[in-house]
Amino acid sequence: MPSSKPRKSQLPLPQFLEANNRGLCLESTLADLSLHEFQVETHYTGMEVAQLLEQHPFLPGVVLIDQGQFVGLIARQRLLELLIRPQGLTLFLPSPLSVLYSYLRSNHLVLPASTPILVAAQMALRRSFDQQAEPIVVQMEENTYRLLDIHELNIAYWQLRGVETQVRYERGQIQIVQTEKMASLGRLVDGVAHEILDPVGFIWGNLTHLSNYTAQVMQLLAAYEQHFPELPEAISQLQAEIELDYLREDLPQTIASIRSGAERLKKLVTSLQNFCHIDDVYPKPADIHECLDSILLLLKSRLSGEIQIVRDYGHLPPVTCYAGQLNQVFMNILSNAINALLNQAVQQDLIEKIRGQHQTRSWQAGAAKPRITIKTQVRSAPIDAGDYSSASRWVMICIADNGPGLSAESYQQVLDSFSIEKRADKETSLAVSYQIVTAKHGGKLYFRSYGAELPAPSLNANPVEQGTEFEIWLPLV
Repeated sequence: MPSSKPRKSQLPLPQFLEANNRGLCLESTLADLSLHEFQVETHYTGMEVAQLLEQHPFLPGVVLIDQGQFVGLIARQRLLELLIRPQGLTLFLPSPLSVLYSYLRSNHLVLPASTPILVAAQMALRRSFDQQAEPIVVQMEENTYRLLDIHELNIAYWQLRGVETQVRYERGQIQIVQTEKMASLGRLVDGVAHEILDPVGFIWGNLTHLSNYTAQVMQLLAAYEQHFPELPEAISQLQAEIELDYLREDLPQTIASIRSGAERLKKLVTSLQNFCHIDDVYPKPADIHECLDSILLLLKSRLSGEIQIVRDYGHLPPVTCYAGQLNQVFMNILSNAINALLNQAVQQDLIEKIRGQHQTRSWQAGAAKPRITIKTQVRSAPIDAGDYSSASRWVMICIADNGPGLSAESYQQVLDSFSIEKRADKETSLAVSYQIVTAKHGGKLYFRSYGAELPAPSLNANPVEQGTEFEIWLPLV
């Protein structure tokens, strides 16, 4: 049936828009590919479009519009299928495009020009088998559509897959080198720590003898004073010069101070050895509380008096784990918490200086003091743990701070870094921690922040009202 609409203009000629010369990268979109521009009003006939398709053999199809509004797509292959039907040339060539489109009844894939090539290729592959060869409609802007040949998309997709494979290979090589460097550094630090422990051991071992010798000398002096109350002038003068009474009082305190310093140095070096521990092939039982205390001792220089550490330790059995890698998880999470609280303190200082109120801090005026809470306990399996028949009990380590929390965008970025695809793009400390907990230990890592929705129900009995919270769940095997 011929169309009753009057011809408004001549049939537009198709245009081929070549891709830019910048080359493709993993972030390239459909706008960076070669596209065909061929938008036709539906009142034109199949004969007119078929003639243009014959003149442009690489044109994949035609975009149909009706008074400027998008209607659909007629692919070259679909049009040829109509024309080869019995009496197809007689029936369809004189008919308007709207009639041809009604006969096709096919779905088409319409994607924005900002769609990444890798995403678009995966969406195109998910189409039904009879639509695999059809072009894709690319929406550049409102009421502006272009055609992308599926072969052009496939070529770009495999090029990017090659780039992605190369990037992954290079990152893998860098990670291997970095791992070897860290292992070498760990061995070096372990050797240095061992060399430090030797003289500390000498000091610590001789302090007991020094304390006993000092006490014996003091007893001897007391015996002399008791049996010889009248001292010669030279001895009395010497006692006054050395301040014997003060020396008797201060000497035990000096020895106690040396003992305390040696003990602190010994703990620090031991913590450093534990943190740089190179894990064995198989996991071994470890004391989680000892690991946490070692990391806190290493971070003590960053824990100013303004940050309070609250330990709420439960009764935990030894946990079979890779202690060195688990220490790295604790270090990453605690470092992020300290950074958040220190940034909040710096911002508060700046605000107070601007307002001229630097004499008092906000938490001293009624707000909560910066605090990091570490809670451990033995719990039953989390709700999404799956079928773990051999792990009916789990160890839960909750590390929470009362800082400002994360924005919705930052919160989503952290969650994205937990996925395999996003983690390959940017390896963050939290992404590495997630990998260690889930892949190496078969555990769970839950994360939430104040002001953002939880990805899963909070498993902490007393969740914090503000700040950021991490829950590490390790199965007890």
